[in-house]
Amino acid sequence: MPLDHSAPAPDPVGATDPSGISPLRPTTVPSDPSDAVARAVAEAEAAAPDGPLVALGEEHLRRRTSAKWRFHPADVLPLWVAEADVPTPEPVARALREAIDLGDLGYPADHLGYVGALDAFSRERWGVPVPEERTVPVGDVIQGITELVALLTPPDGTVVISPPLYPPIAVMARHRGRRVVEAPLDPAGRLDPEALERAFRTAPGSVYVLCNPHNPTGTVPRADELDTLAGLAGRYGVRVVADEIHAPIVPPGARFTPWLSRPGSERGFSVFSASKSWNLPGVKAALVVAGPEAGRDLAALPIHLGDAASHLGVLAHTVALREGGAWLDGFLAGIAANRRLLTRLLDLLLPGVGLREPEGTYLAWPDFRERWPDEPDPAARLLERGRVALSPGPDFGTGGEGRARINLACSPAVLAEAVRRMAAAD
Repeated sequence: MPLDHSAPAPDPVGATDPSGISPLRPTTVPSDPSDAVARAVAEAEAAAPDGPLVALGEEHLRRRTSAKWRFHPADVLPLWVAEADVPTPEPVARALREAIDLGDLGYPADHLGYVGALDAFSRERWGVPVPEERTVPVGDVIQGITELVALLTPPDGTVVISPPLYPPIAVMARHRGRRVVEAPLDPAGRLDPEALERAFRTAPGSVYVLCNPHNPTGTVPRADELDTLAGLAGRYGVRVVADEIHAPIVPPGARFTPWLSRPGSERGFSVFSASKSWNLPGVKAALVVAGPEAGRDLAALPIHLGDAASHLGVLAHTVALREGGAWLDGFLAGIAANRRLLTRLLDLLLPGVGLREPEGTYLAWPDFRERWPDEPDPAARLLERGRVALSPGPDFGTGGEGRARINLACSPAVLAEAVRRMAAAD
């Protein structure tokens, strides 16, 4: 399905920008940054020496047949779609091998193991239980969100979003005939209470899709921000559906707060999958979790919706949550190191490119407007001139012009080569 490019452009630099991340880079480049780049890469590698991000070389990765490494020509370095350059966690690989050896490739018997694993993980990491009786399986997070939108709004209803935002959310809402109303993020890339209230006032009884953590900006809503959202949603009868696929990917320095843990969220929903945190998008499974006052709505979802979750997906995600904690911690350490590395590389090689270091996800959202003020889609320039693939900023809607999304789930060496190629696009 083609992405929607109809969102209005952001205000020019210096005006109020719905996602305005101001340029933070210095204005001069060292005469010979190569030694500094090498030192920065070595420091990032040393921060997580046994982590999964340094386990695989580019030759191995280019043998893969999934989208990240096959969509573009072989001379392009891909840091676009949210796949991670990591080996499969051994407990997950073992479970999948055993299932294949048994010919155990039928339909999932149930999703209760998945729920139990998520419940234990959520209690340990976030202090929040996941009640089994308030869950249903779905194929993936976008399917869960789309089905909830269809259930909770009339055919001519409204979905409110906060762009810049992961494009399929708005695309699928429009595909279902829903009107999309925007409540853009504030200049720091956070939820904007005034924008939310304006949108909710124009569309009472709508659905608001919360992205927690937010894709592409990487911001992680604080508890007080979620409480403000809950108050506004309650005032205007808005149902909140939270996309929490990136929930486990919040390294130290920020804290993930589950939407359904906040007062006022009782009529809301969360949709979760282990696919991003353990790199399992090819074995699909996800869970819809209802708030305590949303059980009747949950029961109204189509009874066969769970058939879209694959048996291998349920097995893999369950094992990842139960036995993949140490692997995840190594992954998070590597992502945190790559965030620091990207900041340093932009200082050295691309001064004038703005970056607000993300709090969550393995994504970053650099701002190229100061360096290339006449370039609305830097990703196109980077692909053509630098042979490096990022996700185009305009695809994410309002606030996306002059930006691109970069995937940090790669080795420090690959990230450094990507920024070198980006610098060559001048």
